[in-house]
Amino acid sequence: MELGLQGKNALVTASSKGIGRACAEALAAEGCNVMICSRSSSDLIQVAQDLIQNYGTNIQWFQCDLKNLDDIEALVKETLRVFGSIDIVVNNCGGPPSKYIFNVKEDDWNNAYQEIVLSVVRITNLVIDSMKKNNFGRIINITSVTVKQPIQRLVLSNSLRNAVIGYAKTLSTEVAPFNITVNNVAPGYTLTKRIYDLAVEQAKLTGKSHEEILKSYTQDIPMGRLGKPEEIGSLVAFLASEKAGYITGQTIFIDGGYVKSI
Repeated sequence: MELGLQGKNALVTASSKGIGRACAEALAAEGCNVMICSRSSSDLIQVAQDLIQNYGTNIQWFQCDLKNLDDIEALVKETLRVFGSIDIVVNNCGGPPSKYIFNVKEDDWNNAYQEIVLSVVRITNLVIDSMKKNNFGRIINITSVTVKQPIQRLVLSNSLRNAVIGYAKTLSTEVAPFNITVNNVAPGYTLTKRIYDLAVEQAKLTGKSHEEILKSYTQDIPMGRLGKPEEIGSLVAFLASEKAGYITGQTIFIDGGYVKSI
């Protein structure tokens, strides 16, 4: 399927590894110019080199802490400078700490709010004029199955990712006349470093091995396996495309059937 993404300009946050990198790669494979970013520059340099070598598009990188407004403003400014416009934004971020609810401190809430919610709001505010000017835009937020089916010890994610869903739904109605779509992708258990770290942490609490914990995650997944980051990347590329121009305000689960509700 021709997605019509050749030459489009994309910004993908938290994209040095895992789901973020997979989204950047899927867009680059479709011919997009992509700005990648993360808190650390070391991985970004290698990712940029890999994407340029594999796909030949314009790949740029920028060091950015999504909790820092100055960093976000500098990121968007640099993306506009090098690409001229921003057509696609994939709002991704690392998962907040896993804790039992009464062990979560106020600083944990504040940091998670800055990274999960405010980063989406801030980036959107900064890119929306470019999208309106071009009468085209795709805003795609990476959330989690926790917006529908909460997971124990992930109270920060369970709570704050739902704020993103509410924001995105409201935003989608306001920007629809400008041919801008706003959607959320909600991955289930996906084989990333985040899931590995959660398994290691749970293993310490239960006395089981992290291999046993990882296997246990698949027990409630009808497909019997963890997701692959590239599968999420493929969905994001489709939502970014011209083919998905009539899909907006939606939250799409990609979880192998994990969420049981209708």
